[in-house]
Parts: sequence; structure tokens; C-alpha cells
Amino acid sequence: MSSPTSWKIHIDGAARGNPGPAAFAFIIHKEGAPDLEEKGTLGTMTNNLAEYTALVRALERAHELGGERLIVHSDSELLVKQMNGEYRVKNPDLRVLYDRAKELGGQFKQVVIRHVPREQNSGADRLCNEALDEPDPDKRDLFTGNYRSPSGKSASNAIREKAISHLRSAAERWARGDAGSPPPEAVWDQLWRLLEDAGLVKPSEE
Repeated sequence: MSSPTSWKIHIDGAARGNPGPAAFAFIIHKEGAPDLEEKGTLGTMTNNLAEYTALVRALERAHELGGERLIVHSDSELLVKQMNGEYRVKNPDLRVLYDRAKELGGQFKQVVIRHVPREQNSGADRLCNEALDEPDPDKRDLFTGNYRSPSGKSASNAIREKAISHLRSAAERWARGDAGSPPPEAVWDQLWRLLEDAGLVKPSEE
């Protein structure tokens, strides 16, 4: 019995300003089926965080669809080398997404992550720019939960997903027996920065 054909995935993340308004996009190519394209805005973050978010979202979607073997293409040399163990992940915010991507990758039979030049990743790049170029909805409704990003997901849901990812990563480390790695105060600081970056709270004055 032959093994299933690998799904090819192209991912991209972008931030205008770095940090600045950010977006993610991915394309899943399945043999014999139309390409699946997804994109969305992410609020304010760095380019590297947007790239990792694109990877996590793509892996989550591929798992939902029942994928078993994946070949992921990214034009981010940093992401590819970190995910393949060539570079260490020193940034704590990136580490949260890195850990989540590793966790998701373990749910497939095989995940290969390859670096490609930007011109070979033009489809995902186009989707990212489309998400960033679409008109922003009225941000005054953030607190009501009615704010909608161009991807159709509420901004509050996007923030919630990021917060849960932070908390899940911390809980997994605490469950291994080290209640101080990371310190609860550091986790709180990460969550507070999420709220500040989204404009949901005013920056603290020290």
C-alpha cells in the first residue's frame, strides 16, 4: 500500500513597519483538489511573529483537514533554520509560537520545512498583501466583540488565540515540575503586552 502524497503548503507573514500592522497567509496544495487559501490580519507585531503565526495557522488547518505528510515552504530563512534546529530561538515571544508549531508538527507522520526564494512564494505573499491592503473596519467596536478583520475573524478572537497559546506553553512547562520556568510574572507581562499592542489597554506608566 503506497503512502499518502505529501501536501505542499506555502506560508507567509508580513508586518509593515516591523513592528507594525501584520498579516498571515497560507496556501495548501492537495493533489486532485483545489488549492485552499487563507489569510488574515494580526494586529501589530513583528515580521518574524507574523511568519511564525502563519506556520501555526497552516499546521492547525492541515491537521483539521486530516493531513498526514506535509512539505511547508517559507521564504523566512530564520523560521526555517530555527524549526530545523540550525538556529536557537532566543526571543520569548517567538519561542511560544515555535513550541506550538513543534507540538502541532508532532501530530503528523512527517513535516518537512523548506526555505524558498520569495519569488517562489509569490502566492502566499500576494495573499498577505491583500489582507493588509483591505480597508480596516471601525476599531471602536473592539470591546463589543463585533470588530471584524478582513479574514472574517474578530480581533478579540485573534487576541484570545495568542493569549491561549502563551498560557498553553507556560502550563506545559510548569507541568514538567518547574513552576518558575517561565516565571508567572513573565507570563503576565506577555499577556499584558498583547492587550497593549491591540490597543485594549493603555500602556502602563512606570
